[in-house]
Amino acid sequence: MATLTASVYTSHVPAIGAALDLGKTTEPYWQPLFAGYQPSKAWMAANTPDVIFLVYNDHATAFSLDLVPTFAIGTGAQFAVADEGWGPRPVPKVMGHPELASHIAQSVIQQDFDLTVVNQMPVDHGLTVPLSLMCGQPAAWPCPVIPFAVNVVQYPIPSGMRCFRLGQAIRRAIESFDAPLKVQIWGTGGMSHQLQGPRAGLINKDFDNAFLDQLIAAPEELAKKPHIDYVRDAGSEGIELVMWLIARGAMADCADVPGPQPVVRRRFYHVPASNTAVGHLILEQPALA
Repeated sequence: MATLTASVYTSHVPAIGAALDLGKTTEPYWQPLFAGYQPSKAWMAANTPDVIFLVYNDHATAFSLDLVPTFAIGTGAQFAVADEGWGPRPVPKVMGHPELASHIAQSVIQQDFDLTVVNQMPVDHGLTVPLSLMCGQPAAWPCPVIPFAVNVVQYPIPSGMRCFRLGQAIRRAIESFDAPLKVQIWGTGGMSHQLQGPRAGLINKDFDNAFLDQLIAAPEELAKKPHIDYVRDAGSEGIELVMWLIARGAMADCADVPGPQPVVRRRFYHVPASNTAVGHLILEQPALA
């Protein structure tokens, strides 16, 4: 059967992609951020999965406000890189895994979560920036990726607990897939930031680090945090952090019959990147008996 080996969490700031693409990673402003991901790139090279299930939010590229799915799973064989107004990023196209994606869709829907099944969609910086941070600038991404888009743009937005429970359902789906695949689940977005209004530029280091602490040690309790706490304490775009709860809910210690706690392989926090706080975790799943 397939196994879930690790979860990865990272911000997906568009300016990070621009800095990479324009060769600015060694400039004084950007160098500390990219240096913080060097250990993660080494870990990724040593622990490359067969498939990445990547949770992100679309930024009005695949879905306009005319049609906003709460949860959308990409089941296609490949996904083009979106043009977000200045041309597509110069990164490889994303190869999907239709068999596993379709199996997850079937399983999760049968567990009473409504998913939108998408066979074609462009993927934007929400998905490509995390891949660049963890994999560098390869000619091809190291494995297939299943895009999983979550609405954190247009209210109503799914609750943290809904996301956490969805992660548990995704784990059950992965473990019921009849092939010996190693799968990682990534949660992206955040951390604290606000892009508009009188509080534009807000960053809350205390909130962010408390979130990381609780995500590691008490994720189900963290999942109870109401939306207003994110908006008040982490800015209007801080609500993206509910996507991290999908990845965390998929780990073994959150399963129906809890397994071992994950091992923290990397924790990194940096401010600012453009006008956003950047957070990053790698949680590795110990082998199950």
